[in-house]
Amino acid sequence: MTHTHFLFISGTEITFILFIVILVFGADKIPSIAKGLGKGMRTLKDATNDIKGEIQKSADKNGIDTSISKNVNEELSKVKDELKDFTGSVRRNL
Repeated sequence: MTHTHFLFISGTEITFILFIVILVFGADKIPSIAKGLGKGMRTLKDATNDIKGEIQKSADKNGIDTSISKNVNEELSKVKDELKDFTGSVRRNL
């Protein structure tokens, strides 16, 4: 028997939460709620990208070298990938 876990919540708990949402809001309101959440997430992502762009422009204008942060992010990605490989092999051996 397999259980699906998402953020430490089991499939049964997710089903129960969805059931409560349907009871509270009604089945006809769920698509509009999801659409609103999607628009909100998109707006937040766009705002984040705008802020990043402004910071980058300001850094470039003032002659600040931001390449070190790119190098750090690349190294962190490498370590993360290696850690995933290692934990995957450990999990397979258990």
